[in-house]
Amino acid sequence: MVMLSRLIVMLVVLLTAVPAGADVVTDQTMLVAKAANTVERLRRDTGLQRDLENRLSRARAVLIVPDLVKGGFIWGAEWGTGVLLTRDSSGQWSGPAFYSVASGSVGLQVGVQDAEAIFVIMSDSGLRAIMENRFKAGADAGIAVAHVGAGAEASTTSNTGADIYAFNKAMGAYGGASLEGSGILPRHSWNAAYYGGNPTPEDIVINRRLDSPQAARLRDVLGR
Repeated sequence: MVMLSRLIVMLVVLLTAVPAGADVVTDQTMLVAKAANTVERLRRDTGLQRDLENRLSRARAVLIVPDLVKGGFIWGAEWGTGVLLTRDSSGQWSGPAFYSVASGSVGLQVGVQDAEAIFVIMSDSGLRAIMENRFKAGADAGIAVAHVGAGAEASTTSNTGADIYAFNKAMGAYGGASLEGSGILPRHSWNAAYYGGNPTPEDIVINRRLDSPQAARLRDVLGR
């Protein structure tokens, strides 16, 4: 009986003990890691590298969506979860705030396609449009978005002076990552899970009251 009690105690200790300083892997930490990988991959892409480096060096903010899925038949949909980070006047990047991106369209389209996208935000007005979810109004958002990458020839509004530049790399054919008609909404539950409490996106990327050491690599990749 004593031996059985000791075994139970040992099992409880082994199952509940977490090494000091160990990172707990969650959906949020995995997405932040994937966002860093997306930035690295797109910066190495010869078709995007020069334009992306040029825009990132002057960016006000970025919205990174590591998995932007597009699929459907007749009625199409595009969805994914991304992270928004802002850069201050000293060049320091904020912690990531989690957002969902979703849009729908009607047309002949078959199958499912997957892309990774970086929306490089060049202006305060572009940042406000993202944070205020104004792209659900499509062209009425009043923000110029230029597209670089797959589908760019068909959807580029301007290569200069845009508020937001959309860079994307896809598996197979893809119509280009677009914000027009999209709903861009904070994922409050993900922000709460990542930081604790009930932070707003403004707390994270504008007021910078919160941060996470788990985002250090993402900030480092963006700052290179």
